[in-house]
Amino acid sequence: MTNHPVNSPQFFLTAPSPCPYLEGQSERKVFTHLVGEKAPDLNDLLTQGGFRRSQNIAYRPACETCRACVSVRILADEFKPTRSMRRNLAANSDLVATEYHAEPSSEQFRLFRRYLDSRHRRGGMADMSIGDYAMMVEDTHVDTRIIEYRIKVEGDGLQDHPTGPLVGVALTDRMGDGLSMVYSFYDPDEAPRSLGTFMILDHIERAKALGLPHVYLGYWVEGSQKMEYKVRFQPQEHLMAQGWQRYENS
Repeated sequence: MTNHPVNSPQFFLTAPSPCPYLEGQSERKVFTHLVGEKAPDLNDLLTQGGFRRSQNIAYRPACETCRACVSVRILADEFKPTRSMRRNLAANSDLVATEYHAEPSSEQFRLFRRYLDSRHRRGGMADMSIGDYAMMVEDTHVDTRIIEYRIKVEGDGLQDHPTGPLVGVALTDRMGDGLSMVYSFYDPDEAPRSLGTFMILDHIERAKALGLPHVYLGYWVEGSQKMEYKVRFQPQEHLMAQGWQRYENS
């Protein structure tokens, strides 16, 4: 955790809207702006306190009647892949991951659109344009990276920018105590690869290599099928009223 002082931010509350995870529930969010030279320190503190980042906004749920959203972080140093995760790593051994500064590309956007059209056609991001995508990537005042996952082709090991087919992308914040996976997407035609799992496994290894103890996965909602995968990465901690608590998936 950072020891640098951070100016007190101003917080705002959104109007209620339908919950995207639990039918019949409504959601509200509390948010603040992440701008200026203190943004990285503030992002660290808020992420450790259960916030997520979207562009230059940090937010967390502030629902009046529900506390289902739980912040999750993997304990990278203690993590051991399961047998199925080791099979995943082997199945994706033909991929090369390359980290760049947070700069969008038209190739990324084409993959992003295919992912949304296949997996989230009715979601809140369904109508995003290439300009919206560029803002999602570039509008950051913290240490944000883009990681591209490509199928290896001959000669990739000899150059800084691999040229094989792009099958996955992760937008990731590097913080003082870990990596925060802001958003990731992948080629829906490569579903047998389970690229979502692979990208999380890759981030765990990246965190270990950087000496960072955590990988932040955002929110988990018990009973939400689309969130179920997050508790498979053990050991992990959940942010509860008493602070971060170790969680064992029964």
